[in-house]
Amino acid sequence: MKRIHLNLLSLLSHCIMKNKSRIKSSMTKSKIKSLIQADHNNHKGKLYIMYTKNLIGRSTLIFSLLFSTYASADDGSRLSSLIQKRKDGILTLMGFTVFPDVTTSSLAIDNAASDDTSLQQTTFGGGFTLSDDFPLYLEGTAGYSRYQPTDLIAIDIPLKWNSFSLSGGIGWDFPLTENRELKLRPIVNFSLGRVESDASLLGYILESKIDRDLKFLHGGTMNTYGLGGSLMLDWEHYRENYEIDVELRYSYMQLRSFKSEYTSIEGSSDANILSLWTRWRAPTGFIMLNNPLRYVIEGSNTTFLGKQRGALGFNYLTTIGVGLELDSSDYPVFITRTRLIYRYTFGENVSGFAMGLAMSF
Repeated sequence: MKRIHLNLLSLLSHCIMKNKSRIKSSMTKSKIKSLIQADHNNHKGKLYIMYTKNLIGRSTLIFSLLFSTYASADDGSRLSSLIQKRKDGILTLMGFTVFPDVTTSSLAIDNAASDDTSLQQTTFGGGFTLSDDFPLYLEGTAGYSRYQPTDLIAIDIPLKWNSFSLSGGIGWDFPLTENRELKLRPIVNFSLGRVESDASLLGYILESKIDRDLKFLHGGTMNTYGLGGSLMLDWEHYRENYEIDVELRYSYMQLRSFKSEYTSIEGSSDANILSLWTRWRAPTGFIMLNNPLRYVIEGSNTTFLGKQRGALGFNYLTTIGVGLELDSSDYPVFITRTRLIYRYTFGENVSGFAMGLAMSF
């Protein structure tokens, strides 16, 4: 039976383990800000402020920093350039969540000087081949990121934007050897996403509570879509005393905005990565649930290309992981294997760790 592999590393690291990968770098905060920050020496973000009463009666400051900026009438071309740059930068950040990748599945970017988290990112997903007789490959990834875009306002209000994405892939396995251990797998990838400011999300909640239209709170939103493809070389070498998995993959996706503010100025960017992932599994000598308890060693490297290269202050990330795998295939449960993995991630000027969980079905 073909096993379905699902990587739940980031989901459990953030939601259950409360132990996410935290990467510190003195460079990355300025990198993030340069992607989506307007030139506020000449232009200022348009800020709408109102006071209302929340459900427990306290005054709450509600604000919305829009994509729009104001400028003089003779500076329209510069304004358009700033809006274009901001939208492109947001799409570049979203590109880190559209592919199933171990190195970026759980990521937090800290400012080393202030310990302020400029970006938090979580993805989970997986892929599987239906069967050897019908080798249709399917994969899916759900991603979320939250980041501080800029310091445009002088008062200390925690303005952050939230990015949501759902991505999928459909491919086909072409065996390159008689034993079908080595396969070439072309994949068609696609993605849909949305960006919302904190104020915009709060606006939806307030509208449902007070039954009033608060359109002005919904500034700072953007819809996105992506189309692209991947080419993977997959080697699965399974023996009784050990198992080896190796995947070499190149992925590319063109990302664009649509039906967002300033629709005449749509953003575009690309997700462009080259990744290598390897895993070794072998029995420890102990028996649990009528099957050998295995130890697991993993290694992976992701190199970022195109607009993603240097966008967060690094060009590549490398991950080394060790853990244990429990085999429950002898029992009437849909989960056949469960792996608990400790991973250490490092790259140019960055390092971090994560404790995660993965399952096979």
